Amino acid sequence: MIIQRVSVAEEKIAEAVVVNPKEVLVNGKTPGETSLILWQQGGNRILFDLHVRANPARLDAVRAQLKQELSGQEVSITLEGDSVFLRGTAKDLVSAERALAIAETLGKPVNLLHVKVPPVEEQVLLKVRFANVDRAASLDLGANILSTGALNTQGQITTGAFSPARAVGVVGESPLNLTDALNVFLFRPDLNLGATIRALQSKRLLEVLAEPNLLAINGKPASFLAGGEFPVPIVQAGIGGAGAISIQWREFGVRLNFVPTVTPRGTIRLQAMPEVSSLDYANALVISGFTVPAISTRRVQTEIELESGQSFAIAGLLDNRVIDNLSKIPGIGDIPLLGKLFQSRSRTKSDTELLVVVTPEVVRPIPAGQPVPGVKMPQEFLKGGAPSAPRTPGLEVTGPVPVKPTLETLPVEQLQPKAAPTGGTAAPVQAPATPQPAAPRPQ
Repeated sequence: MIIQRVSVAEEKIAEAVVVNPKEVLVNGKTPGETSLILWQQGGNRILFDLHVRANPARLDAVRAQLKQELSGQEVSITLEGDSVFLRGTAKDLVSAERALAIAETLGKPVNLLHVKVPPVEEQVLLKVRFANVDRAASLDLGANILSTGALNTQGQITTGAFSPARAVGVVGESPLNLTDALNVFLFRPDLNLGATIRALQSKRLLEVLAEPNLLAINGKPASFLAGGEFPVPIVQAGIGGAGAISIQWREFGVRLNFVPTVTPRGTIRLQAMPEVSSLDYANALVISGFTVPAISTRRVQTEIELESGQSFAIAGLLDNRVIDNLSKIPGIGDIPLLGKLFQSRSRTKSDTELLVVVTPEVVRPIPAGQPVPGVKMPQEFLKGGAPSAPRTPGLEVTGPVPVKPTLETLPVEQLQPKAAPTGGTAAPVQAPATPQPAAPRPQ
């Protein structure tokens, strides 16, 4: 028999190679079914049905790898044509994606896996403590000599060591008024000569303690604000060069933003940004009659990792300042002892301490029937107590309500994120491929 021509119906499944006029070599490419036609010398045709199957050794190797990676999980793999079917139940989404990656080595995967319903996500409570202590002390010491009419002068003559007290009139003729009486004042009426000695000391203490607490689910952001908003005028360009004024609102107060992530090690990784701000009218601006206060802000932005219940001081500030001002009259102020009467000294000391401590903690909801936290009221709200809010009666009144049992497993598609319009990572479920029909037999 001499072969003149060879043809394969589906070249993707198999290929035919003519070795010599009497021999043909058929190579399988992918699993499937196709037809082979041989034309002999004289016009006769011979038709063969080809069935190409995958190498069982390769399939067994993939099954062994799947069993090793997903030990204890009921996951099976079957090969039908060029499609690989995954069936069974995986313990989580990670195991399902790993099984899918292993199945892709054999061909087109069809993901028919189910995944066990995941447990409740862990919830993290973040405790933040802002401790701020601001201390200041000032000391003013000096002497001011003044005359109300010495040497036949009109008005008042003063050394001007510091802001002097005003003396109006002469003692014995008219009342003597002092604008700053918190001093030691000496006056000689016969000489119209007086002296004011200032020795003042002041102290200031400011303590701020803010403890915001915020709860968030694992991996989800949460924010908290206890404060308010203040209006800020904004000038906008108008028609003809005339500007229009609009109002924007800016927030201030105690703010907390954080994202907790519970790591496989059992620790908690935090992206935290606590902030405490207040209105500062000492540095305010006046624009078109509007007083716009400044904002005094203390903000920290960091990322840390610690165990549940542990604490970290994520920020600290120690600011000590001393300001010493000395004023004197040149020449006279340098004379020993006597020169002290022509000098004034002002000294201000300030001490600021700021500490920010964070403490994350994995928490659980309060069990039903247990008392919940509340705010202790200094006085009773209403006589007889506040009435309870209206609500739907519980099971003790309505009786047990039939509830559909919780599903033990879910399809993978329900747990995977939905694919974006441009494509996603979720593997779509594919239908089994339809085998190619064989070529008709010659009549």
